[in-house]
Amino acid sequence: MAKILVLYYSSYGHIETMAQAVAEGARAVAGTEVVVKRVPELVPEEVARNAHFKLDQQAPIATTAELVEYDAIVFGTPTRFGNMAAQMKNFLDQTGGLWASGALIGKVGSVFTSTATQHGGQESTILSTHTVLLHQGFIVVGLPYSFQGQMILDEVTGGSPYGASTIAGGDGARKPSKNELDGAHYQGKHVAEITTALVKGRSV
Repeated sequence: MAKILVLYYSSYGHIETMAQAVAEGARAVAGTEVVVKRVPELVPEEVARNAHFKLDQQAPIATTAELVEYDAIVFGTPTRFGNMAAQMKNFLDQTGGLWASGALIGKVGSVFTSTATQHGGQESTILSTHTVLLHQGFIVVGLPYSFQGQMILDEVTGGSPYGASTIAGGDGARKPSKNELDGAHYQGKHVAEITTALVKGRSV
């Protein structure tokens, strides 16, 4: 079995929703075991409540030590000024020991994101996260143009060859569209197909 982790941080639920779509896509590939987890929140609970964070997320909290158990990890993070959220960066900054031992080399890594606006840093967030993955030795996988949804011009939508994405709106009221969820599902399936092929090849 190819073990795949969908690891995310979500303040308002947009990335949480996208993470479930990624996981569904990965589960559609035979021979996969898919787990969804999230990184710890850093914001004090009172502050999070006052900011109307979504605090009822059901995914369990991940630890850095368990990352070695998976063949692929798909990271989901909202953007913060064109970069990953501090919660995800804080988590990844604790993987120095894994880097030193080369524990993550050869695993498949992929990224999806959300922004408030159409040009709010979707690509830069994914690409800057790729930098961390490459330092750890991940095999980086994106969202290929075989997902035709990123080619449409008749609606405002997230999605690029770097990874799936959604647009939350300035007030967070916009939810992931069908096309954006389809992109996340496709990315999860694409990652799972590549991962299962690698696992089978290495077993031989």
